[in-house]
Amino acid sequence: MDIFASWEAEEAQNIPLINLYNSLAFDRDKDGELTLQKSPFSQQIRSAALALTFVCLLWLTACSPSADVSTEAANQSVKPLDLDAMVHPDLKAELSAMPKQDTFNLEAMRKDFVPDEKNFPKSEKIEVYNKAIATDGNPSLRLRVYRPKQLEGEYPAILWIHGGGHFLGAPENDEATCLWFAEEIGCIVVSPDYRLAPENPYPADVEDCFAALKWMADTKANSLPIDTSRIAVAGSSAGGGLTISTALKARDAGGPKICFMLPIYPMLDYRNNTISARQITDPRVLSHSANAAAWKMYLGDIKNVPAYASPALAEDVSGLPPANILVGSLDPFRDENISFAQRMLDAGITVELHVIPGAFHAFDTLGTPLSNQAMDEHLNALKNALRRQ
Repeated sequence: MDIFASWEAEEAQNIPLINLYNSLAFDRDKDGELTLQKSPFSQQIRSAALALTFVCLLWLTACSPSADVSTEAANQSVKPLDLDAMVHPDLKAELSAMPKQDTFNLEAMRKDFVPDEKNFPKSEKIEVYNKAIATDGNPSLRLRVYRPKQLEGEYPAILWIHGGGHFLGAPENDEATCLWFAEEIGCIVVSPDYRLAPENPYPADVEDCFAALKWMADTKANSLPIDTSRIAVAGSSAGGGLTISTALKARDAGGPKICFMLPIYPMLDYRNNTISARQITDPRVLSHSANAAAWKMYLGDIKNVPAYASPALAEDVSGLPPANILVGSLDPFRDENISFAQRMLDAGITVELHVIPGAFHAFDTLGTPLSNQAMDEHLNALKNALRRQ
């Protein structure tokens, strides 16, 4: 289902990034499928995740990472890639339109990015509500729950973890995605409003995501008809990294059981020194320097970084659930994602890895044919994993 539309580069340059979310609304096409309505922008970007990604990238580009986190600077031995020459044809206009900006104020950016609730996307078939849960020794955690209104029997469930570099975002920024999954798959989706860095560095968000998973698996506590044998964990970018962190914690704790994970271009390696990490220096997309800044905010002054914070450090990946990993060839996370998938395969875990030629970080949010193909892949991977065996 095509819920994202393409956009024109010359128009996109004039779109206020923080207002993109507020143009979203759902409608039905002639076949009754859930789609997003047109906004006042004739060829608008139809994903809140895109606005979030742009704001993250623009602000991070202005940050300089401290030497406290041992990230390796891009050096002359690795030649930066020319993204304009290598980008996929579907993404040329989008890359050209991506702006550069010198400074951002984090506090002001967060305030401006709060979405307007009256413009949230809606679905007649899905009930959406917030649930506050108690966590072990931590503040109350808000969960956003997406539940089909017509429930009969037990349903599969997805723990969806939003992205944002560990320092930005909320469940509502992925409202359209969560509604889409809930309706198209026929499942319950839970998205945690996990604590954000730099105010709450590691391990705050990992603890919150694991608490959300445990709540989902406790049907007495959540009063939801969840089939606990069919719980998947999914997320993109930092949310993809947290997907794997949560799976590692669940494995080491002896549960809850995760049947499948969908880490989408996951953020895994704080060392930031793979070839792909050093090849991507273009400030229009997630780059080496932006990645370093995000890790610095997340890890603070930690000297011995644990695998739950940076899953690439995990010495043993056996026992993790089957996975589908998708990343672009022009994403700084490309090599760390390939390496992690290879290690899972070596451990006997079923993994489907897709490296999309000419695609940069968060390309799947852009509404091009290539983007829509990737979104459909996310949906189908979850559908196949969650169908009753």
